[in-house]
Amino acid sequence: MAKAETNPRKAAHNNVSGETASKPKNAVYSDIQKEETFKAAVFRDFFNSAKYAYEPNIDNIDFIVTEAKTLKGNIWTRHYLWAESKKGIAEIYPMLTQLILTIKKTYEKGDHLPPLFIACFDTSKIAFVPFHDILPIFSDSDINWNITPSNYASPDFKKTEKKVEALSKKNIVIFNFNIDKKEIINFINKNLVSGNITAKFQINKNNFVIIYNKWLENVKKSIAIDWNQVKKSDIIDGDFFLADLLSKDNYTLKDKLFVVLMNNQYKFDKKFDDAGFSLYKEVGFNDNQKAHNAFWIKYERPPLEEYWDYIINRRDLLVPQDIRERKGSFFTPRQWVELSQKYITDVLGEDWQDEYYIWDCAAGTGNLLAGLTNKYNIWASTLDKADVDVMKDRIKNGANLLEDHVFQFDFLNDDLLKLPKGLLDIIKNDKKRKRLLVYINPPYAEAGNVKQRVGTGANKGGTTTNNQTYIKYFEQLGKASNEIYAQFLIRIYKEIEGCKIGNFSKLKVLQASNFENFRDVFKAELKKLFIVPADTFDNVVGKFPIGFHIWDLEKNSKKFKKIKSDVYDRDSVFIGKKTICSIDGKKLLTEFTISEKNKKSIFGHFAARGCDFQNQRGVFIDNIIDTKSGGGLHVYISCENLINVAVSFTVRKIIPADWLNDREQFLYPNDNWKNDIEFQNDCFAYMIFNNNIQSGYGKNHWIPFTEEEVNARNNFESHFMSDFIKGKLQNDGYNDLFSELEKKYKALKFSNEAKAVFKAGKKLWQYYHSQPTANVNAGLYDIREFFQGRDDESGKMNNKSGDDNYNSLINGLRNSLKKLAEKIQPKVYEYGFLIE
Repeated sequence: MAKAETNPRKAAHNNVSGETASKPKNAVYSDIQKEETFKAAVFRDFFNSAKYAYEPNIDNIDFIVTEAKTLKGNIWTRHYLWAESKKGIAEIYPMLTQLILTIKKTYEKGDHLPPLFIACFDTSKIAFVPFHDILPIFSDSDINWNITPSNYASPDFKKTEKKVEALSKKNIVIFNFNIDKKEIINFINKNLVSGNITAKFQINKNNFVIIYNKWLENVKKSIAIDWNQVKKSDIIDGDFFLADLLSKDNYTLKDKLFVVLMNNQYKFDKKFDDAGFSLYKEVGFNDNQKAHNAFWIKYERPPLEEYWDYIINRRDLLVPQDIRERKGSFFTPRQWVELSQKYITDVLGEDWQDEYYIWDCAAGTGNLLAGLTNKYNIWASTLDKADVDVMKDRIKNGANLLEDHVFQFDFLNDDLLKLPKGLLDIIKNDKKRKRLLVYINPPYAEAGNVKQRVGTGANKGGTTTNNQTYIKYFEQLGKASNEIYAQFLIRIYKEIEGCKIGNFSKLKVLQASNFENFRDVFKAELKKLFIVPADTFDNVVGKFPIGFHIWDLEKNSKKFKKIKSDVYDRDSVFIGKKTICSIDGKKLLTEFTISEKNKKSIFGHFAARGCDFQNQRGVFIDNIIDTKSGGGLHVYISCENLINVAVSFTVRKIIPADWLNDREQFLYPNDNWKNDIEFQNDCFAYMIFNNNIQSGYGKNHWIPFTEEEVNARNNFESHFMSDFIKGKLQNDGYNDLFSELEKKYKALKFSNEAKAVFKAGKKLWQYYHSQPTANVNAGLYDIREFFQGRDDESGKMNNKSGDDNYNSLINGLRNSLKKLAEKIQPKVYEYGFLIE
């Protein structure tokens, strides 16, 4: 293999497979058993200088080389290299892909200036890639950044790997540890660590919101202004950030901003004098601009001019989250705007823009109305005066709207009599009102969030409840009144009778049990529906569907039951149809399993939050037998309900949650499952190897093997589970645990797929019990913790182990569980746990 050039712009080795043709038979690090020792050896051999420090596993990055200490006056702890490592022989591009999937969050947090190069290495070779070569991938919306970085076999990983290879192959430099040691050291000295840090962090359209959030923490409080007064106006703190960002030498370069920076003070656009800002002819700093200067010395400003207009037009992203949720600053992607208008055409006809009036009453900056042609029939209103000004500026630049049809209006509070005369006349006229389409993408805020539901956060006070619509319709809507978009829909339904609605929203209005009262009241005909991934919308976090609904309020329709919806992926590609149905009148799965009340009989705890896929992570089994609080189902496990728990647990876990099924509800099954003993035992096997039982929380009754089967060093404290499997309970005296044992427990017979799970599990237990410090009563959770360890900072269990034998065994168990899950899945629908 030819020697690598020390200039990365020149030739690189082209063979990037794991087994390079010139690789010596014995790789230089092949005798090292532990991965951490291997990484430390690489650092010792090539970064042997007092100025370097080795930082393993920061943000799950395998190998980080930093400066030994922050030099006086430096604004960063310098990172020289981020790398992925593999003990053994591995292919380069999968390693690079894993690294890139891992470092995205670290890069976007902006806490560290990225290194000039990234790298990957195994025991025989190391490859370097210039960091700026892979920068475009971080703004690639086609990549699923939520996949497990180490899952090389997944389709999303393979798709990402192709993109990584295309970006990096031109300038990749590859060295062999055995024959290129001097060249590697020379490359590092000339390319990775040369010079001092002079570059500032670059701000672009992909990371300016992240930098804004850091600005809020570091700069905002140093600005000498009454922020409560600011809240009463249409100015937001983001306007001060824009004044800073789009400036050079502390002078704002861009006009048409609401706030400008002039050296050491801010000034306001004249239009805001009536909001009280005339009191602030100049706004300075309360710390002599120290925090401001300290912050901006880290970042390059202004950004490239090609980003300026985009950043200004996306001012909505700088609205604080609580205000954004209330005002509805959720930018509708162009692809869904165009698709929604196509669907409206299908329902209302080719000439709908001439035959119908259109009102967007949650218009924001008006992008939902882009592409409409008849401006005389279009009305746009929004809560925020600044957004009205943006729309009027857009009209001056060619937007197809009328200034007189764009106005400020708080739809959830203001009386309809405040509407412009032309629009009010339409609403008052029975015939014209039937030709009115309320076309909206209202905000998706609700009174509670996930943290609040699990007890780690607070309700969003006032987000949805401080308005007249909530007060007026609360009793009719019940819990659905917590959702702002439901408030929009009910006011339209009640007060603009007979019109049409085209709206984007979550599918709760159709599916959620909390919306049954809403569906009892909102009896409109759903003419058409398509659904798309929610995370294609800005500011919408999570993997769930957003639907575009077309409703006809003119007809006295029956309560919604079901509809076949079209489904599109994130690239606007039609991928099929899906039945969306309400569950009104149906029993939920939470009623399926009854908790054991006799404390002497309890040996486990089953928790199940909610009854849908979005709560799948809140479904688990442990042996923490304390008083349980918080929402969801809490079932104490005994012999009497063990099989029911196994079924309920397994059907909730075996189908992966994704954006499309996120809101589907699990239901009480039909009776056919009772006669399917193989199905019950399959569920039992799946549960046994998918729990969080820990020996540290009491006697472990969940070990599915005997001491002889796993070569344990001593006796188990409990043989309950292995005896239960063999049907021996009635003979072996469990009266200390169970007060009334009937002679009805027979040996469980398992399918081939379940047997494969037990076989893989036994191998894992046997390997664990071969360890000198093994805990004889360990459960599966304990075994995983033993080999994988925990992160020192977060305390979370690590994703992988440095023990290759363990990694192979746990992967074997997971693969067998996956096959068992695939066998069980059709029964979930057959027995009515889910509706197809």
